[in-house]
Parts: sequence; structure tokens; C-alpha cells
Amino acid sequence: MTTESESALARTVLIHGPISRAALAVRLGMSPASLTRLTKPFLDRGVFVELGEVADGVGRPSRPLDVSDALGTFLGVKLTGSDAFAVLTDVRARVLGETVIPLDDHRPATVVQALVSALAAVTDGAGRTPTGIGISLGGFTDGSEVAWASFLEWSGVPLGRLVTEATGVPTRVENDLIALAEAERWFGVGRGLDGFSVITIGAGVGYGLVAGGEVVRTPDAGVGLGGHIPLDPHGPLCQEGHRGCSQAMLTSGSIVAQARTALQRPVDYDDVLDLAASGDRAAVAIVHASARALGRLIALATNLTLYSDVVLGGEGMRLFAVAGQTVRDAVAAGRDPRASEVRLHVDDSGFPAWARGAAAVAIQDAFDRLD
Repeated sequence: MTTESESALARTVLIHGPISRAALAVRLGMSPASLTRLTKPFLDRGVFVELGEVADGVGRPSRPLDVSDALGTFLGVKLTGSDAFAVLTDVRARVLGETVIPLDDHRPATVVQALVSALAAVTDGAGRTPTGIGISLGGFTDGSEVAWASFLEWSGVPLGRLVTEATGVPTRVENDLIALAEAERWFGVGRGLDGFSVITIGAGVGYGLVAGGEVVRTPDAGVGLGGHIPLDPHGPLCQEGHRGCSQAMLTSGSIVAQARTALQRPVDYDDVLDLAASGDRAAVAIVHASARALGRLIALATNLTLYSDVVLGGEGMRLFAVAGQTVRDAVAAGRDPRASEVRLHVDDSGFPAWARGAAAVAIQDAFDRLD
């Protein structure tokens, strides 16, 4: 296994590469001699590659280091109660292919077969074996066993072991919010940031946090505690009886239920947003109330964490496209005017972003396994 210094070197080149040796030495606080000693084995084994010479300030031209594409590809899968959303990525979590496999039922054997089918689909059936597989889901996991997953109605399912046995590929299972936050920290807008919040909306409301450059991992990280924060004293009730909480104000199911009651006809989530965008009064009232609630949640997150960057994602994030200014106005109303400007980073790609997060933790796992 690699030493702590070697792991730090590999992670830094992966996250910040291509990077000059001078910049790398500064980031790691190493002398040039120590850096050369640590770098050589990675170059010899093909983990790192040297790129062409570039000007580096007033000194001699340098040859930046980067990770090698030969490290392989990675399968990332986001599991919901109805589907397996899968992407194939390169070593920096750039999506190379994607697919969706419906889940006929929640039996572990069915889910494992869906993952095998997803792997075949994204590799065009060529049988190319990825370096690692990452799986994300809502619930608790120790990295391999799913202790609890509400949408799948699971407890104590050794999913990682089952998938590895079926594919022969090392597999890591992670909470979906943690995986998404890790992807943003390593490969997204969070690179180089000391801290930021991640807020997602869709079937549920998710909240994750990066502090001190690390994703916060506690026993409560998978509980969904962001789901019942009170946001509107006059809002609808959630299923647990909380009035105007984030679940009641921001989930797609609650927004649809309110619209069906107001319009007296069947609609889906996109219908409601389309109606609001076209000026339908009932839809406008519902959508903009939700947008104000999202703004309040963002303001609370930034006020309490003291970090002013927020990543917004989830399959319901089209809400921001329709009512983004309402969200921003509510954020401003919930902040002290002397506070830092809140920087919103919106990812409206939906389920592929969740799957890419799963691939990111597989990449992390592969780097932890370097020897």
C-alpha cells in the first residue's frame, strides 16, 4: 500500500493536474528532492505521465505531470426505488457513456443483474472491465454492506460483495449525498475550496457539507436531516406532519400534489414548471413559494456553516431554471448585507450527476488501492 505522502501526491496530481513539479512541491510542502523521489515510482508504473514542455515563469521550461488515461474507466451507478442510473467515466469522472436500467423489483439479485446489464450497456457489450465500480444510494453503508436503504426497503444487504462476485471488479457502496459531495470536491466546483454545502431537491431533499477540505462524514450524514428544516409557517404538511418543512416545500411529489389540488387535474412535475413559466397563476404561486423556500434553505446553510459556496443539484433542479431570481432574492433576504456574496453552482443534469458521484468514490477507492 502507498504511504500517506504517496497518497497525497497521487490525489494532488489527479485533482489539480496537469501540474508543474514546482506547483506540486508548493502544494505538498515538499523539497524538490523529496518530490522527485516520490514521483519516480508513479512514472515508472505508468500512473503518472509527463506532458510536453511548457514555460514555467522565468526558469527553465517544465514538463507538467498528469495522471495516465491507462488507469482505466469507472462505472458509477445511482440506485433509486425504480431504476439504476449508470455512467462510465474516465479517471477524472468525465462521462464517457450512460444508460438507465429499470428495476423490476428490489431483490438484491435483481439489482445486481441490473448493474451487470448497465456495465454491458455502457461498454457497448465489448466486455471491457472497468478499474472500479461505485454505487450510490439513499441510506447507510459501510462502503460495502447496505445497512439501511429506504427506497429499496433494504437492511443488511452485502451489495458490494455481491457486485464484486458478479463482475470481478472492486466495488464501493456509498451514501448518495456523500458521493455527490466527493465528486464536487475532487472534480467539480469544490476543487480548491475549503468548504461548501451541497443541497439537492427531487424525490427528497438532500444536504451535504465539505468543511476543512473534507466531506463531513458522521453517523447522521445519511439520515436526511436536511429534509425537515422549517422554511414556511404557512406551507403544506409533509408526510410526518411538519408544516412548511423542506420536504413539504421542495420535493417534486409535494409540488405535484399541491398543483393537482389547485388545478383539479393530473399533472407531473415538468407540467407544473411549464405552467409556471407560461404564467399560470396557480402554478406560479406554488413554484415561487418553493423557490423562496429553497432560497431560505440556502441562506440557512451559508449562515450556519460560514461557507458561502453552495452546489445545487438533484433531479428537481429545473425549479431553479424557472424561478432562479426568486431563489436569489430569498437568499439575499436571509443574509446579513455585510456577509459574503453567496456563490451558487447549479448542476441541472439530474440523475447522471448522482451516478458520476458514484464513479468518483470508485476512483477514490482505486487511488487508495495503489501499491
